[in-house]
Amino acid sequence: MRFTFIHAADLHIDSPLAGLRLKDQDVARRFANAGRRAVQALIDETIASKAAFLIIAGDVFDGDWKDVTTGLFFVRAISALHRAGIPTFIVKGNHDADSMMSRDLAYPDSVNVFPSSKAASIALDSYRVALHGRSFPNRLTREFVETYPAPRDGWLNIGVLHTSLDGTRGHDGYAPCTIDDLKRFGYDYWALGHIHAAEIVSRDPWIVFPGNLQGRSVRETGAKGAVRVTVEAGRIVDVTPLALDGARWAHLTVDVAGAADEAEMIALIAAELASVHAQSEARPLAVRVTLVGTTALHNHLVARREILQDDVRASGFQLAADCWIEQLKVKTTLQARPAAALSANESLSLEDLLAEATDDPGFAEVLAELTEAVMAKLPKDLQEEFSKSDMLKSLADDARAMLAGEVS
Repeated sequence: MRFTFIHAADLHIDSPLAGLRLKDQDVARRFANAGRRAVQALIDETIASKAAFLIIAGDVFDGDWKDVTTGLFFVRAISALHRAGIPTFIVKGNHDADSMMSRDLAYPDSVNVFPSSKAASIALDSYRVALHGRSFPNRLTREFVETYPAPRDGWLNIGVLHTSLDGTRGHDGYAPCTIDDLKRFGYDYWALGHIHAAEIVSRDPWIVFPGNLQGRSVRETGAKGAVRVTVEAGRIVDVTPLALDGARWAHLTVDVAGAADEAEMIALIAAELASVHAQSEARPLAVRVTLVGTTALHNHLVARREILQDDVRASGFQLAADCWIEQLKVKTTLQARPAAALSANESLSLEDLLAEATDDPGFAEVLAELTEAVMAKLPKDLQEEFSKSDMLKSLADDARAMLAGEVS
């Protein structure tokens, strides 16, 4: 017998796309329904491919609903699978754990939500498949995996688990376990959730993170979706990624070392942006553009970053109404020039002036307070990425470039 099933995780329905609302309300509205479009694409793909069943390995929701329309949307979507005769198997993760949700809605009979008190097994006799899973009772679930049952002999055994695995993938430690822990169960396939980057962790047995269904910020770039698993003669023979996202995020790094002036640089960025937009396959696209390279324009770029950012955003809108530049970052370096080439303004020695200001205790105190304020507003993962000394150096470097850019 040959059949397929779909494995998805981390739908996070109605989770806001981070940062867009703060930057542009109109753009935020265009992106707002991306998560729902991704869920609908998941349902449509499951039906169109005549999948035997759908697995959702945790975090259907992003937490308690702001209003009941979030729950009703999912019930309406999943009911289409019920009408098509396709069962669904769900575990609750850390975001939609029993303790996180104040209410729920009745699902169709074909939707199976694994209990949170202990792991349970559900058999699909027609396919000789046994699914084993457990939902999170609360947000801080540990010592969890050992409650999963032994495999059913002669059947295809699938473990459904929301886990950070060994904690090396940059996510908080939920249901921690090792690859060896999972291998010892003797299951054929582990349908995992929680890690938002898709990864085939192991092929013997198959241990798979499909990634989240919809990228939620510029830290979650590229195609997002689920995986299609093909089973033949009781063995898994293929795992194929499915791009189902309703909008996409991207990083674009542009080397502007060869640009003679700002106009040439804008043209270069626009050309590379067009290539990235084509890869999004007509999806709404949010791009973070980072300029790199050694250039005499460095100080000018830092001083005019916001104006330049607006120009680059205009280039994006020329491609499509929903091609949005999330942010322009200037990471270029200044091209060295011989001392004889310095202008009269530069002979004032900005380096000496800035060094003198930095040595002033009052200035140092203000800069330290500013750094603390900026660090406090950063998301947790970015706070870990940048140390206070990194932030101070970045502020000082930008101040130096901006002053130079203004007087040049």
